Amino acid sequence: MAGESPSIKTVISNRKARFEYEILDRVEAGIVLLGTEVKSVRAGHVSLQESYAEERGGELWLLGCTIQPYEHGNINNHEPTRPRKLLLKRKELDKLVARAAEKGLTLVPLSIYFKGSTLKIEIGIARGKKLYDKRETTKARDSDRRLRRGEE
Repeated sequence: MAGESPSIKTVISNRKARFEYEILDRVEAGIVLLGTEVKSVRAGHVSLQESYAEERGGELWLLGCTIQPYEHGNINNHEPTRPRKLLLKRKELDKLVARAAEKGLTLVPLSIYFKGSTLKIEIGIARGKKLYDKRETTKARDSDRRLRRGEE
């Protein structure tokens, strides 16, 4: 069917990044994985907690992301924390790296999801929040929760 968008199924979301950082911009990228890694991600055995993206040699790499070894794999299973290459068009990559070079900005993965049968990762250009910003976020979230429950 022409014009239909493929279904999007989120596998994992980095909730901590949304609390720790103020997200300024988002970019969708492909990710280079081995076969056992894709199976492990599909099963939900992935963690984005301490991960970040970094430019090395003109390419963007995902570092610190943990994909647990596939439980039904063999001796050819992957290493859980190896660096993984991210796939972006050159123009997008240059723009992203230039923005991240600004003082106080970093590239953090926000979520990993399947778009059709392709695995994608959402990268955010983020600025770290101060402690008082985090408190404000918590207060706003709590008040929204109370309003939804019908309190106050």
